[in-house]
Amino acid sequence: MSAGGLGEVETQDALLFTGQEPLVLESGARLDEVEVAWECYGELNAERSNAVFVCHALTGDAHAAGHHGDPARRGWWDRLIGPGRPIDTDRFFVVSPNLLGGCQGTTGPSSVNPQTGQRYGLEFPMFSVRDLNTVHRRLLDHLGIGRLHAAIGGSLGGMQALQWAIDDPMAMELCVAICASARLSPMNIAFSTVAREAIMRDPDFQGGRYHDSERHPNIGLAVARMMAHITYLSEESFMEKFGHERRVDGAEPGLGPDYEVEHYLHHQGASFLSRFDALSYLYLTRTMDYFAPFEEEGIDAKLAGNPTKVLAISFSSDWRFDAGHSGFIVDRLKAAGWDAEQVDVESPWGHDSFLLDVPEYHELVAETLVSGELPA
Repeated sequence: MSAGGLGEVETQDALLFTGQEPLVLESGARLDEVEVAWECYGELNAERSNAVFVCHALTGDAHAAGHHGDPARRGWWDRLIGPGRPIDTDRFFVVSPNLLGGCQGTTGPSSVNPQTGQRYGLEFPMFSVRDLNTVHRRLLDHLGIGRLHAAIGGSLGGMQALQWAIDDPMAMELCVAICASARLSPMNIAFSTVAREAIMRDPDFQGGRYHDSERHPNIGLAVARMMAHITYLSEESFMEKFGHERRVDGAEPGLGPDYEVEHYLHHQGASFLSRFDALSYLYLTRTMDYFAPFEEEGIDAKLAGNPTKVLAISFSSDWRFDAGHSGFIVDRLKAAGWDAEQVDVESPWGHDSFLLDVPEYHELVAETLVSGELPA
């Protein structure tokens, strides 16, 4: 275990919505039962004022830090969360849940519909980023937490934190949105479209009813992951990692994997199958496509007078959600009178920089959370 890391942690779960008190989505659709999985790190202070809420990205889950028995296999944001780390568990009580629509313990399209006894499949209702927050606000009620010190997240997690700050001016002191977007570009939507088509055109997708058989759309999901992973890196990082190296020098040319980068992408696709569900991938990517909070009717009046401080962090080599996405968020908020700042951090690692050891980024998060103030 690296210095400052958490030890063994446990994922917890609770049934937060029931038939007597169902979850009513923004669309008006209803879910009679919603279970949520989450992890907590650190201690809640007597004033209940030190809670930091972690919002995960598209394929993340509740297990953000520490380990589940194998110290070599640690949570997805373990570099940031722990004693003395940027999200310091000696100072803060960290709450990390799985999203509605996910497949790691929170109700989603692969869950069983209590009304039918069958998995929802494609009958699961579409949901919005606002709906994600409705579920997570109920989790905070369950934990006895009123106002957050901060909500922080990367990519989809940053979008969730932003929506939360817009909708509830008193929900948090700080919102830290990392390589996030308030409106996906046509190119971003195009990438997600191809990923979804790869899944749904897989013969083993079976109209979303594959859980009832021994055949799953593994080819489609692996291809979707391979393509998405390309967008999470940068030209520089690909060159640094793989160069133009072949697995076997002098091998005869063929159509199978040959270059090291090809083997890497095949590995990414195969390993993804063991931890993620194709239906969750479909739904969560579509939720991102529709996210456009500043285009809602009456948004100008809604933004007025909000005291939340917003830090938008972008990375120099992130071409999926480049600095312009963060700049758009901050410009829109500043125009409405918010205290908001953007910092573009130099990094060669592309969109995935928010998961990695980038010292300036880590220092920025740590200083902002401790001081409660935005960088000058």
